[in-house]
Amino acid sequence: MNRISRNTLATGLVMAATLGSAQATQIDDATRLLSGFESGDPAVLEVVSDEKYIQHNVNFPSGKSAVAGFFGGNATGITVDTVRAFEDGDHVVLHSVYGGVWNGGQPQVAFDVFRFEAGKIVEHWDNLQDTAAPNPSGRTQTDGEVAVRDLEHTDRNKALVEAFVREVLVAGDFSQVPLFYAEDLMQHNSAVADGLKGLQDAVAYFVENGIAMEYDTVHKVLGQGNFVLTISEGSFAGQPTAYYDLFRVDGDKIVEHWDVLETLDERAHRDGDAGKF
Repeated sequence: MNRISRNTLATGLVMAATLGSAQATQIDDATRLLSGFESGDPAVLEVVSDEKYIQHNVNFPSGKSAVAGFFGGNATGITVDTVRAFEDGDHVVLHSVYGGVWNGGQPQVAFDVFRFEAGKIVEHWDNLQDTAAPNPSGRTQTDGEVAVRDLEHTDRNKALVEAFVREVLVAGDFSQVPLFYAEDLMQHNSAVADGLKGLQDAVAYFVENGIAMEYDTVHKVLGQGNFVLTISEGSFAGQPTAYYDLFRVDGDKIVEHWDVLETLDERAHRDGDAGKF
């Protein structure tokens, strides 16, 4: 069974009451699909389009049949713990931990993004990274706030986060960070401490050790209320990298940050099928 936290379930109920059952069903269907990776229940594949399913995980081709092997009717030994969820129009974002026999027994934290058409999942993107020990501030890669709030500020919060990513991360102008980040920001990157100082210390370490963190292209900005996810491409320590950054905004400041970094290979922009982005 998919182990969704009580906070996440409560969040889903709040969103269902606020947004109406038609939109809330997209989150239900996306989490139901992930639950099938644990249960093996083939019935969950009903939420996937037979004709249009486009897969951006480069380890699988597009098409519903490519993932059918996970759904043989028996428990797979994989565990899926979805800890937060939100939606932006026809897109659903899930933040989860895959465990059990997944990845040879090494748990991974993941962002899954699903696009819906006419009530069916027609496209999927993801980013996965091995779980790590708590960061210098004692935070894990998935703990923290889960409740979706401030729905009336969605567009403003998306614009704020996109400006931060483009003006600071893409342009490399870290002098502007205080314009966007709360001084006491809660940081979930496994190597960075809380607050402005934690980020400044991390950037200084990168510079001193010749580690380049570059953002070149912003592919997607998805948000609902206080949560905004950006999907970007660049490089880290000389390796092509996909960056999925989740930000929580409060009072026109970024107050919390989670991320998943995945090293890219030549298939990220493959011809003949959907690439990573």
